[in-house]
Amino acid sequence: MKPKIDINCDLGESFGNFKIGHDAEIMPFITSANIACGFHASDPVIMARTVKLATENKVAIGAHPGFPDLMGFGRRHMNLSNEEVKNIIIYQIGALEAFANAAGTDLQHVKPHGALYNAAAKNEAYAKAIIKAISASNPKLILFALVNSKMARVAAKAGLRVAHEVFADRAYNSDSSLVSRSVVGAVIEDAKVVSERAVKMVEEKEVTAVDGQTVKFDEVHTICVHGDTLNAVGLAKAVKKAFLAADIEVAPVGTFV
Repeated sequence: MKPKIDINCDLGESFGNFKIGHDAEIMPFITSANIACGFHASDPVIMARTVKLATENKVAIGAHPGFPDLMGFGRRHMNLSNEEVKNIIIYQIGALEAFANAAGTDLQHVKPHGALYNAAAKNEAYAKAIIKAISASNPKLILFALVNSKMARVAAKAGLRVAHEVFADRAYNSDSSLVSRSVVGAVIEDAKVVSERAVKMVEEKEVTAVDGQTVKFDEVHTICVHGDTLNAVGLAKAVKKAFLAADIEVAPVGTFV
């Protein structure tokens, strides 16, 4: 059977007059957009604009909720209670869902952002808070969770649809976690390297960690190319081209998970 993969990208992360990423340029090469909901980035105008852009390009839409940390772009850990985590997720899903409804479309998924995503990958309490938020908001939404993570396992056990996510442009530790952005080489910017890694992740369900060990993946449903990476458009274009050349079907994750 022909393998399928979804290509996702974090978008709508500009704020006011400050532009981040190349949302319009990257849309033709992705199938799912994770749209910031105003806590780590974005604002109502940017959210509406990004939803419209995704809809015009037939790209599936998902909420990209993060810690309430505009100054740190959601990449700094915040010690919130489980109830606070649940409620900030509900708030952000609701905000983006309102813009989706206004544009005549629906949400496909939820992908936590940055430090919240990384914390929930290992912290079962945070993972359960996110799962409760999605279940309360719309249990049909797909949760994007780091492959092999605690969040992926807990969500599946709770009955949520889960898309196991890998990262084309990020280096891996041998425990399946992502190398911290503070480490040199954590973000990979070479299009040839990124596209070759992406194909290997889908076909062989593995990647080589920074220490040389092979990391095996349980499942691979969606692969992320970051919108704020240098040459993000070139990376996304190279990844999609490599998938098609390898006879891997590229489609929104909601069509096969």
